[in-house]
Amino acid sequence: MTTDRPTPTLHDVADAADVSTATVSRCLNFPDKVAPKTRQKVQDAIAALGYSPNFGAKVMAAKRTNTIGAIIPTMENAIFARGLQAFQEELRAHGYTMLVASTAYQPNMEEEQIRTLVARGADALLLIGHARAPSVYDFLRTQDVPTIVSWAYDPQGESPSVGFDNKAAMYAMAKQVLAQGHVHLAAISAPTDQNDRASERLSGIKAAMQDAGLAPKKLHIIETPYSIENGALAFAELMTKHPRPTAVFGGNDVLAIGALRQAKTMQLAVPQDVSIVGFDDIELAQIADPALTTVHVPHREMGRKAALALVNMLREGKSPPHLALDVEVVLRDTLGPVPRS
Repeated sequence: MTTDRPTPTLHDVADAADVSTATVSRCLNFPDKVAPKTRQKVQDAIAALGYSPNFGAKVMAAKRTNTIGAIIPTMENAIFARGLQAFQEELRAHGYTMLVASTAYQPNMEEEQIRTLVARGADALLLIGHARAPSVYDFLRTQDVPTIVSWAYDPQGESPSVGFDNKAAMYAMAKQVLAQGHVHLAAISAPTDQNDRASERLSGIKAAMQDAGLAPKKLHIIETPYSIENGALAFAELMTKHPRPTAVFGGNDVLAIGALRQAKTMQLAVPQDVSIVGFDDIELAQIADPALTTVHVPHREMGRKAALALVNMLREGKSPPHLALDVEVVLRDTLGPVPRS
C-alpha cells in the first residue's frame, strides 16, 4: 500500500509541539536536559506524526551514533539481567541506545563482537571483566572507543572499572563458612580460563583457607558452565570425595541452586548435613528452599554507574577513576555449623 502523505520532518514536530527545532533535537538526544512537560509535548507530537529521526544524516554530521554496546558472557540466566536493565535505563535518560551482544564465554567470539560493534559505529562499550588479549585493548585504543569494564574491579586494569572486588567478596563469604567450623571445603566454579571473576572468587576462598591455617590445595574444585543442571551434577560428584565436603561454594547462585536441588535429591539436609553458599543474590536465592546464603552484588547500582561513566567519557573526553562498589554477605538458611561426626 502506498501513500502520498509526505514524510514528517523535524520542523513538523516542532510546529506540532509549539517548540523550536532545537528543543526537539534536545529531546531526542539529551532528554534529561528538557523539562518533563516540554518533553511530553514533543513525544506526543512525534507519536501523532509518526516521525522517525534520520539517524543516517545525523551520524554523518556528528560522527556519533548515540549507541553504546554491551557485550556480556551469556543471556541464559539472570546474573547480568538486572544490571543491564539499569544500564539501559540510564543510557536512555541521556539520549543513548544500548546494543547488546553475547559471547557464550568464548574469548574469540567476544573479540568478534567488539570489532563488529565498533565497525557499526558504537560510540562506547561495556565489557565484563578485565581478562582478554592485549590485542583487543590495542584495537580499542586505536579506534578511540571509550570502554568501561564492569562486574570486576582492578585499579591496574587496561580500562576503567565500575564493579566490585570478586576476591575480597568471596573471601568475606569464606570467612563466614570457616567460622562455622568447616574445614572440608569444595567449590563449583565457572571455567576460569579467560574469566577473571571466576578465578578471583576461587582465590578468595583459598586466601581465607590460608589465613585460617588450612591448605588451599585441599579445596575440591569442579569447573563447569553456569547452569542449574551443571551445578547439580557437580555437587553429586563432590559428594563422592573423601573426606566428603561439609560446605560447598557456588561460583554464583545458579550453580548453588543446582547444588541445593541435588542435595534434596540425595536426601541430604541443608545445612544440617552440608552447607551450600552462593554468589550474586539473584531473586532465585531468596525464594529457594531453604533460602540461600550468598553475596549480595548491587547489580542495578553497578549498571547505572557504568552507564554514567561512559556518558561522561563521551561528553568530557577523559577517563573516569576506577569505582569499587560495596558487596555484602547475606546470611540466610543454607549455612550452618559443621555436621557432628
